[in-house]
Amino acid sequence: MSDFAAIILAAGKGTRMKSDLHKVLHPIAGKPMLFHLLDSFEELSPAHTVVVAGDRHEQLRDALGGRNVSVALQEPQLGTAHAALQAKDALKGFSGLVLVCFGDCPMVQAATVRRLLGALEGGAKVAVLGFRPEDPLAYGRIIADADGTVRKMVEFKDASEQERAVNLCNPGLIAAHSDDMWPLLEAVGNNNAQGEYYLPDVATGAIARGDRVVVIETAADEVAGINSRAELATVEARWQAARREAAMADGATLIAPETVFFSHDTQLGRDVTVEPNVVFGPGVRVADGATIHAFCHLEGASVGEGCSVGPFARLRPGAVLEKGSKIGNFVEMKNAVLGEGAKANHLTYLGDATIGEHANIGAGTITCNYDGYFKYRTEIGPRAFIGSNSALIAPVRIGADAIVAAGSAVSRDVGDGDLRMVRGEQIVKPGWADRFHDAMKKKKAAAKKG
Repeated sequence: MSDFAAIILAAGKGTRMKSDLHKVLHPIAGKPMLFHLLDSFEELSPAHTVVVAGDRHEQLRDALGGRNVSVALQEPQLGTAHAALQAKDALKGFSGLVLVCFGDCPMVQAATVRRLLGALEGGAKVAVLGFRPEDPLAYGRIIADADGTVRKMVEFKDASEQERAVNLCNPGLIAAHSDDMWPLLEAVGNNNAQGEYYLPDVATGAIARGDRVVVIETAADEVAGINSRAELATVEARWQAARREAAMADGATLIAPETVFFSHDTQLGRDVTVEPNVVFGPGVRVADGATIHAFCHLEGASVGEGCSVGPFARLRPGAVLEKGSKIGNFVEMKNAVLGEGAKANHLTYLGDATIGEHANIGAGTITCNYDGYFKYRTEIGPRAFIGSNSALIAPVRIGADAIVAAGSAVSRDVGDGDLRMVRGEQIVKPGWADRFHDAMKKKKAAAKKG
């Protein structure tokens, strides 16, 4: 494929989102919709990528920091053709194919872009993408012959009743060689109902000068635009449904697929079982044969082969479960490693900790890792046994094969094989409770008599 440059239009105000966040930065599966589009284009190795920004352009510049993407500013916003033209300076000196698309169509796939650009290499001067939605609504229409030759493109507001009856719609993707794209953009006028410079008029101008314009069709779901939170939720639902199907096709068992939510980068191994109501945030890897029980939330975590998580467990960033380890209900881990075969079955917080292989962490144990200013680590050796309701006050080290008695607050290191018991003295007062009950009953009876 010839060199190509991508121009992504993201200058609109996105008022229907009713948000302080730029529309194209709203996430789908934990990743901004704009980044879904950029990653698809990246598969085709574009020579240049330019994002045209307007309202809240500072947010886009900050979000795109570190990516090889230029940002061009459209001010004022005079329409989509005017927006695309703002990328010309950023692409000065580039000669090749130019693709223009909207930043709020995040599900466009690299294969579709390849087909669109391929139409140019096949002899067309301009190629546009088309789709046939169930309800055409107010999309612009594409009037084309059976062979895909475009005769006219028209915005809905400017279309006749006959043209509105056509169901081939324009999602806004258009491509041409740079030698054609810039003159066509510069020739676009604003003699229309909105007084704006419309991108589809690039195709109209090419047709007027006798050039061949073709339409390449794709599925409606791929080019669904997002202009509201409801539309964002619809695209999220489609993405999740496809990801669930892919997970099961790759060898994972989802007990109730519709209740499992993935992130864009979730990795599941073979024979992983995921029970109902599980949420995978970004950065989760689950190895072969692991089980994620119901009502768990995982983010930035690595679950090793054959591990068991939950139910009702939370794995936060930096949580690592090594082979065969187990955490149970109401256990939270953050920046902690649970060694091979180790277990923390219930009601435990493990933060900034390293737990050795086959260690046992009793119910109600917490690693006290924060003093209000700094974080400190807890180290628990192999085969150590931490009794229930223990507080390990970091920095502290519990040695291999050591035992911490239930109810202990440990603030000093415990040697290998040692027992540490930290409890207040138990005081017994014989008969005290009986005398207390008698006195209180008499007092209550007297109060009732007045």
